[in-house]
Amino acid sequence: MAESRPEAGQESESAAAQREATVPVPGAAGGGPISHAIFRLARLHRMFAGQLLRRIGLHPGQELVMMHLWELGPQRQIDLVRLMDSDAATMTRTVRRLEQAGFVRRRASPTDKRASLIEPTAASHALRREVEKVWSRLEDLSTAGLSGDERADALATLERLEHNLVQAAARPVGPAQH
Repeated sequence: MAESRPEAGQESESAAAQREATVPVPGAAGGGPISHAIFRLARLHRMFAGQLLRRIGLHPGQELVMMHLWELGPQRQIDLVRLMDSDAATMTRTVRRLEQAGFVRRRASPTDKRASLIEPTAASHALRREVEKVWSRLEDLSTAGLSGDERADALATLERLEHNLVQAAARPVGPAQH
């Protein structure tokens, strides 16, 4: 029996997505094609970010800490943990690496003797323009071929997905519902 095939240019969206997927979609993920696509997208995005950031001496995530420090000024490490929705151990490693690279320094808090403030150094301010270029390049790579309207739609969809997960995180976790 002959297999029916779509006419040229008539390939289904799911078939096109499967063909272009960089990670095979296992059968068990069949109930979550959007979740699997987010996984694949996040993995590729982080890979490209890592390649671009390595050229300027940073690792993924460090540029986000620097962005907050440039924007807000010196911060307590616990405040960076909250801003980044991170954990203390990860932030400690990140700040230590940024400090070793000369991009941040610690100084005693004038209001809390138990705390220190993490502040950007002059060297990090010189890095800011390079970080901005990396983020622009990453945006261009990610949205290549999209119109302005498609970019706006993609951003709105991503924000809605994030909102949904934030709302879900605020509710008690119960058994899976179908």
